[in-house]
Amino acid sequence: MSYPYQIKTLAQYHQVYRESIENPSKFWLDIARHFKWRKQPETTSEVLTWNFEQPLIEWFKGCKLNITENCIDRHLEHDANTPALIWEPNDPEEHQRILTYKELHFKVCQFAHVLKNNGVKKGDRICIYMGMVPELAIAVLASARIGAIHSVVFGGFSAQSIADRLIDAQAEFIITQDGAYRGNKEIPLKSVIDDALLQCSFVKRVIVLTHNRMPVSMIKGRDVWWENEIKKVETQGNPDFPAEEMDAEDPLFILYTSGSTGKPKGVVHTCGGYMVYTNYTFVNVFQYQKGEIHFCTADIGWITGHSYIVYGPLSAGATSLMFEGIPTWPDAGRFWDIVDKYRVNILYTAPTALRSLMAFGNGPLQGKELTSLRVLGTVGEPINEEAWHWYHEKIGKGKCPIVDTWWQTETGGIMISNLAGVTPHKPAHATYPLPGIQPILVDENGHVIAGTDASTGEWPKEVVNGNLCVKFPWPGMLRTTFGDHERCRLNYFSTYQEMYFTGDGCFRDKDGNYRITGRVDDVLNVSGHRIGTAEVENAINMYTDVVESAVVGYPHDIKGQGIYAFVILQQTSENQDLTRQDILQTVTRLIGAIAKPDKIQFVSGLPKTRSGKIMRRILRKIAENEIQHLGDTTTLLDPGIVDEIVKGRL
Repeated sequence: MSYPYQIKTLAQYHQVYRESIENPSKFWLDIARHFKWRKQPETTSEVLTWNFEQPLIEWFKGCKLNITENCIDRHLEHDANTPALIWEPNDPEEHQRILTYKELHFKVCQFAHVLKNNGVKKGDRICIYMGMVPELAIAVLASARIGAIHSVVFGGFSAQSIADRLIDAQAEFIITQDGAYRGNKEIPLKSVIDDALLQCSFVKRVIVLTHNRMPVSMIKGRDVWWENEIKKVETQGNPDFPAEEMDAEDPLFILYTSGSTGKPKGVVHTCGGYMVYTNYTFVNVFQYQKGEIHFCTADIGWITGHSYIVYGPLSAGATSLMFEGIPTWPDAGRFWDIVDKYRVNILYTAPTALRSLMAFGNGPLQGKELTSLRVLGTVGEPINEEAWHWYHEKIGKGKCPIVDTWWQTETGGIMISNLAGVTPHKPAHATYPLPGIQPILVDENGHVIAGTDASTGEWPKEVVNGNLCVKFPWPGMLRTTFGDHERCRLNYFSTYQEMYFTGDGCFRDKDGNYRITGRVDDVLNVSGHRIGTAEVENAINMYTDVVESAVVGYPHDIKGQGIYAFVILQQTSENQDLTRQDILQTVTRLIGAIAKPDKIQFVSGLPKTRSGKIMRRILRKIAENEIQHLGDTTTLLDPGIVDEIVKGRL
């Protein structure tokens, strides 16, 4: 399959970008025509209906398709024997698994029959709580094939977090496994599900995959083994499963993301627009070429895994590599071993992983060729310059472009990024918006900051800072938050009129390069300089003995706002003052003296919700000495940690 919509030159990028914002409906219609539809969009009037005030966003409504026919079926004629999924197990001594498109089609159809046999029908919600095994991808695709709405929950979430999601989605079906491997640990997934189901009596069926043979409880009438259900299908004869016809605006999946309250938000993505957008961004950002191996290190439990392990690569007929383990086990050379073993061409990973690997020095890189790599990518958070240069020089040998991608669960796919080798990269900058994306920077009052409106297709030569919004819809964006459309409106469309508010602050240089500075509520203004707390935390975390940190602002007599850091060390420091100086030196070297914390308090833990989110609101109150206004702390994973932090306040 060729990609006629793949941008090949910088001049072409600028031309395509202008066309995409001058006539968005025509632009996306032309892209959509390259997919397999049951009822194809024919005219621009069928492309888009929108109103950000409600909000109402509909792409290709009334057009019919099934996303799995685009991810699997349409490749069978010419690419049936092309590897679709490569699975690298947790233990490097175990055998990998490779599924061709033909084999993937067989297994997805087979499991779609399993779902149907167990009562799943179009529109039902299925919670998938699994480790990074091929059956996770198979379960996702089988759900989509039957028209059910999948909700994948990351395998590290607690029973309470799962219960919250099950209740919100009213998911009556669960797919899980006995247990998962993660480095040298075994995670008892089925046991966690059992605990969650104490609160969820509405669940009808739990399908359990055997993986690590941990002892599990199986409840008669509710729990069934994956393998036994497959055997039943094998006795039925024809394994083919015709894909359910879906409207482009039918929900495809719900993915929960943390909100400002304890209740998770179920971000809803739909079939048609999401498919078109993830494919388009995958092909263009990574400049994918047929036959290449794409290795995204994310978990499918996150949006990155949905979009750039499963739907984006498979809809493009690519070979997608998924990894069960962690980058530091059995040693810190594991990523590089995988790259060499499979001759990986594209590596897409998180700055957090890179920084943790940098800390091991160059030893784990010894003997690693890494010559197959052509494109490097980062995702999930802004990358600091030192990590960017290490990645570029040590991993890419100075030859591989780095795509520093900015996007969100809510956006569905990459929004701002350079296109590998086509548009220029710049350390720690996401650079340019993708075609069809109209970013705009506003001040706190919603006034557009002069020189930031990219909808002209030109790059104003001004250096500006502001809150990042998007002024026009794109196909991959969220449609609602499940069961609570008003929450969607309040979270994303009410802050600034007629704009999607990303919640992020952003800097833009004179050449039009965007640099994300972090969440607006996590941005500090120190001596008139805006500093993202994430950037400071990343620098602190680079110090050799730091496990984790959280940074907040507090009133400062001279600077206006000072920086207060709460830091967890691997082991208690014998000389805390010296350790503080070392951390300050680290921050100074990585960011600059302006970002040095004014106070560093060593703590044994941080106030976190059960889903793992740090409650910075509580830390801000402690830093500001407003300890009588901490609010309810009973919902925290460990409420006692708050008292400890208050007692140790500097």
